[in-house]
Amino acid sequence: MAVMNDLDRFHLVADVIDRIPLHGSQADYAKQALRDKRIEHKQYIAKYGEDMPEIRNWKWASGRGRTKRRRSG
Repeated sequence: MAVMNDLDRFHLVADVIDRIPLHGSQADYAKQALRDKRIEHKQYIAKYGEDMPEIRNWKWASGRGRTKRRRSG
């Protein structure tokens, strides 16, 4: 639902990019990658009715605030 309402992690990261001192092409590349992933994610949701596995199965890593993805399959 967050993706469909543009309140997802992709939009949050894009907002951060707008507020930090990335230089032109770095910011443009990062934001384009986010737009591409958001489109892919929306298409997946439309087809399967749930988040992509890499989003759905994401977990916080234990300790030190780092993150890791749990691999499916």
